[in-house]
Formats: sequence, C-alpha cells, structure tokens
Amino acid sequence: MSTRRHLLIAGGTALVLAAAAAPGAFAQEPLKVNAAYSSVIEEPWDGVIHAALEAEAAAGRIVHTWQDGIGYDGGMELALREIAESESPAIIFGDSFGNEEAVRRVAADYPEIPFVFGSGGGPAEPNFSVFDNWIHEPAFIAGWIAGGMTESNIIGVVAGYPVPEVNRITNAFIAGAQAKNPEVEVKVTFINSWFDPATAKEAALAQIGAGADVLYAERAGVIEAAAEKGVLAIGNMSDQSSIAPGSVLTSVTWNMTPTVEYVIDQVLAGSYTSQDLKDFSMMAKGGAALAPINTELVPEDLAAEAMDAEAQIRSGLLRVSINEATPSGSEMVGE
Repeated sequence: MSTRRHLLIAGGTALVLAAAAAPGAFAQEPLKVNAAYSSVIEEPWDGVIHAALEAEAAAGRIVHTWQDGIGYDGGMELALREIAESESPAIIFGDSFGNEEAVRRVAADYPEIPFVFGSGGGPAEPNFSVFDNWIHEPAFIAGWIAGGMTESNIIGVVAGYPVPEVNRITNAFIAGAQAKNPEVEVKVTFINSWFDPATAKEAALAQIGAGADVLYAERAGVIEAAAEKGVLAIGNMSDQSSIAPGSVLTSVTWNMTPTVEYVIDQVLAGSYTSQDLKDFSMMAKGGAALAPINTELVPEDLAAEAMDAEAQIRSGLLRVSINEATPSGSEMVGE
C-alpha cells in the first residue's frame, strides 16, 4: 500500500499575533509532532487521532507531520526509524494494532522520544505510552436506542476484527439493546479488515436481507447500505450523521483531544512518563460520548431514557460491563 506524507503547519501566523497580544503566552516553540498510521485517515479510528492533532496544530502548540496508509507488511518499522532519525520529533503518535511488535521495537531503540500509540498491551518504560478507544459506555446507550427503535426485533453490527477492543463495544451495544428490549436478536458480522467499505456494505446488506432494521456501523460502508435500503443506522468513532441524515440515529464517538492535550502538556512541562492513558478515553474525562440524537427519528421518550443513562454513567451510578469475548454466533467474512 502506498503511503502519503503530509506536513501541517497551523498557527504560524496565529503564533506571532498571540505573542504580540500577550507577551510570554508562547514562551516555548511549537513541538514537532509526527504521526504514523497503518491505515488511511479516512478510516474513522485513525481519523479521530488525526483530528485531535490537527486541533493542536491549529492552536499553535505543535507542528504536525503525518504519514498514513503505511500498511502491515514491514513498512511501519521503516517509517518510524526514518521519522526518528531524520525528523527529530518531540513526540510520535500513531496506531500500532497489527504493527505492535514493530512499533515497540523502534520505541525501545529511541528512548529519548515519547511514543504514544494505540495498543491493547501495556506501557513500557521509559517512553512508550498506550491508549485505546474505550467507548463501550456510549455503545451501551446506542444499543438501548437501537433496541427501542427496532420494529423487526432484529438489529445488526458490522465490525472489523474480533479483537478485544472491538468486542467490548460490540458486547456493550448488544447489552444495551437487550436491556431495553429482551426480545431483540443481534446479528454480528466481522469483515476481517479495518477499512473495506465495500465488504462492510455487502455484510450490512446481507443483515438487512435477514430482517435487521437498525445497524451499528462499527466500520465504514454500513451507513450507506442502511440509507440505500431505508433502514436505520448508528455511526461509530465520530458523528456520522452527515453521511445519511435520514438514517443515522446517533453515533458512538471517541475524542482523542483529552489524551493528546495531556501528552503535549507533559512534554512541554518536561514531565513525560510512559503510562496507560485509557482513562482519557472514558466518558468521565470527555474521551467518549454519544453524538446528538436525531430527534426527527428517535421518539422523545426514548431519547430521554438515553440521556438519563448517559447522566448516570457520568455520575458513576451506572457502570457498563467490559466484555471482550467474541460475541456468540458471530459471522466472519472478508479476508
């Protein structure tokens, strides 16, 4: 897979203006931050990380260079070594699922550079921090909405791989749907790819053909199938209502801004330490949320129930169980 290299320098002019308006406001130069992605940033998971870094660049705190579409055939290790040797970055962010060993190997060879990567594993001293999308809480609420909206009592989930990170949001969605509607049946299909919209759409169409009238689009391509067939959908990672406003009920969203801000603050303060950053992806810290509910589609009483559940989660009164087992009866298609 070919890669794309991009340099985003946002805030250069803003930096001068801000300094003139408030002397000392930017006592430090913007950090040089690189990012490396196995997939393309159009894939929602990588897109969420990218958006958070772009926001920091726009604020003038970083200069942001990034590569995407690196793939899983050895290119990640080469890309990271080139970045470490030639770019002299203050931080390297990225996704490491599928490239876990390569990323950790490079990080160990450059202990002076903070590496902050998505991972199901733990941090490693002195410089390797990990994060993940802990969005099972809004997934439960989205499932509640799906359980209340279905007329056929059949709903579907089209997901990437049956790995713990995907299983936990799928299981939370199922739990929410069945808590609202014990009669509901949930069909789960894994496409064995992180970004294959055509296969995801095909899997979604198969679920619709089997009676599903609400689909959780864990992967890209599902919402398009729902809109085409006139059924309902729930987006994932970011607010995907714009894809099909007449079909999308809400979205389960992940926000990397709390994580990215925390790491950059650490580095600017000279206090960076390797750690598991999972808490910053939880609802309590603003890392996960349910996107605005489409009240033109969702009845007022059901939307109110969902908002009540969200409030209980944020206050600690409702805890959503973490279940990372592969959902029973799942179908595997694709690669």
